[in-house]
Amino acid sequence: MSLFITFEGGEGSGKSTQAKLLHRRLYRLAIPVLLTHEPGVTSLGKKITRILKWQGELALSPVAELLLFNVSRAQLVTEVIKPALEKGQIVICDRFADSSIAYQGYGRGIDISEVEKANNIATSGLKPDLTFLLDMPVEPAFSRKTDKKDRFEEESVEFHERVRKGYQVLAKAEPERWCVIDATISKEEVSGIIWEKVRPILPK
Repeated sequence: MSLFITFEGGEGSGKSTQAKLLHRRLYRLAIPVLLTHEPGVTSLGKKITRILKWQGELALSPVAELLLFNVSRAQLVTEVIKPALEKGQIVICDRFADSSIAYQGYGRGIDISEVEKANNIATSGLKPDLTFLLDMPVEPAFSRKTDKKDRFEEESVEFHERVRKGYQVLAKAEPERWCVIDATISKEEVSGIIWEKVRPILPK
């Protein structure tokens, strides 16, 4: 039985850490599981990541940004995610199409319906079975970041507030898919909530 689980949230929310913790837990139980992330992993995705995140001297329009993410996403789905799901694996993905709705839609101001169209082409309609949103106020989340800032982390607080609101709107619209977690609590508490949500839907 395959299962597609995604982690979403703003910068510094801890989603990458929690995705890794869940992967490690499933791996130790000998459950076939794959951990991946956007926009890297594939050879194409790694090249696009450098453009999107680290080449700040390149001026990217919001639409160009959206399309670059979806070029990377299409390759990730074709090369990594779908083959793993077809083998019956659990796939954990750190960010997926919802990120584009939050960042390029709500954050950048592209019409949401246009973002969804681009996402659907890239994913061939693939949607997660379960999405965890690690939600916390923007400024405390940013205080957790100690590494060099990428293009998105350099954006204004107002931009990231719009992204956070976008995630909240998405989660409210599909409560059966989304699990919203207060990311201000401890890492261990967050991990426990995630496990309680995942454990009942694991293959027997």
